[in-house]
Amino acid sequence: MSLITPEWPLPAGVRLGWTDRWGGVSEPPFDTFNLAHHVGDLPEAVTENRARLLGRMTGANEIRWLSQVHSTRAVNAGTTDNGTEADAAWTREPGLACSVMTADCLPVFFWQRDGRQLAVAHAGWRGLANGILAETLASFGSPAEVSCGLGPAIGSQVFEVGADVVEAFRGWPGAGECFVAREQAGKWLADLPGLAKHWLRKAGVGEVFESGECTFGQSERYFSFRRDVQTGRMANVIWLEG
Repeated sequence: MSLITPEWPLPAGVRLGWTDRWGGVSEPPFDTFNLAHHVGDLPEAVTENRARLLGRMTGANEIRWLSQVHSTRAVNAGTTDNGTEADAAWTREPGLACSVMTADCLPVFFWQRDGRQLAVAHAGWRGLANGILAETLASFGSPAEVSCGLGPAIGSQVFEVGADVVEAFRGWPGAGECFVAREQAGKWLADLPGLAKHWLRKAGVGEVFESGECTFGQSERYFSFRRDVQTGRMANVIWLEG
């Protein structure tokens, strides 16, 4: 399996990355490196895949897995059990990795510039509009001392949404740039990473880096719920080396 590590400038001891869909034991349509128990895959396959992932994460001895529900809840990974309902986790504990699973939604990584604290959030359009980034950022000190990275997500060329999504972001910073009306009435193309980037900048985050990768358009590399419906999930992980 591959743990993809972007070339973002990170503090010493901070590691992050995301998985692709290969190198595991899951059968179609979860082939092969599905990390989620809730999609219908065999439990033993998911357990094996998670063990393989941890084995590739130098300096990590545990991964905190959340039960994601498109909420705005951000939790301390060190005082939270696996399976807790939340959509972001943060930690200051070396060796404990925070994770969120995605298959089109946007993973947002956070790290304090001195390397003392980090986090990752699962930002679908609902969680993004309702404030998951604000809840995650609130666990840090000054936003100016925080950097963020945007992992792979569904791209703005294919993420078609309705009026309910446009309305959810009314008044949002940069919303005018992040929705493009289609010829079909009541349909828009939405830029999910763009919306997140505009919000983070307005919130005062020091730096925002982007992967620029579209999950929907890379069927040989990434899972995509919008493309395939029944499919697996990638993991997005960040940790302080223990």
